[in-house]
Amino acid sequence: MAGLAVNIDHIATLRQARGTTYPDPVAAALIAELAGADGIVAHLREDRRHIQDRDIRILRQVVQTRLILEMGATPEMLGIALDVKPDLVTLVPEKREELTTEGGLDLISHHEPVSEVVDNLKSAGIPVSIFIDPDIEQVKLAHRIDADMIEIHTGHFCDERSLAGKQKIYTDIVNAAKLASKLKLGVNAGHGICYTSIKAFAGLNEIDEFSIGHSIVARAAMVGMERAVKEMVDLIAAL
Repeated sequence: MAGLAVNIDHIATLRQARGTTYPDPVAAALIAELAGADGIVAHLREDRRHIQDRDIRILRQVVQTRLILEMGATPEMLGIALDVKPDLVTLVPEKREELTTEGGLDLISHHEPVSEVVDNLKSAGIPVSIFIDPDIEQVKLAHRIDADMIEIHTGHFCDERSLAGKQKIYTDIVNAAKLASKLKLGVNAGHGICYTSIKAFAGLNEIDEFSIGHSIVARAAMVGMERAVKEMVDLIAAL
């Protein structure tokens, strides 16, 4: 059975919208763990639009499962990761003007700086995942720079409306997952997955963990965080 890592960024988005102290992403993380989450994901962005430095440091103290820090491959973020020492770092692309992460990290264009960050993190004993599009060449490059795992970007699959388009992207996801598994890379998947689209991944046993945030937080606004997480855990268990 694949695991579930719950991204709590958008709890912080609600807080930052009013500049208040609530809702608290740390509290959301604890509830998610009690509801069955296998890990907690937080993306500390350069512009600090949602998660703040203080959140990461408190999460490191209280998370009982695994703390996964999403971050850009920059000197500033590397320094924070080396200080905080999360259980896993996921390297992601980042642009200030984007609404949310638009695609995977292009290892062809950014091979050297990403490789350097991977080396520094692994030297400090911090495992590294790289968020990539479902592309065979990107998987090979992730393996070549000694990443421990990949996270396959599923956003384009979830957003695609045409059946033919969905089938093509899904085939790419399957091929990327199978190659990564063959290369002994861990395989995570995330972005855009909701309570409906998660069902499409039934039988894709190469996926070790799903990273899901926005749909869970949106559901939590209606039914509460505990129920929202439990419902997703149950859906993953049925895959």
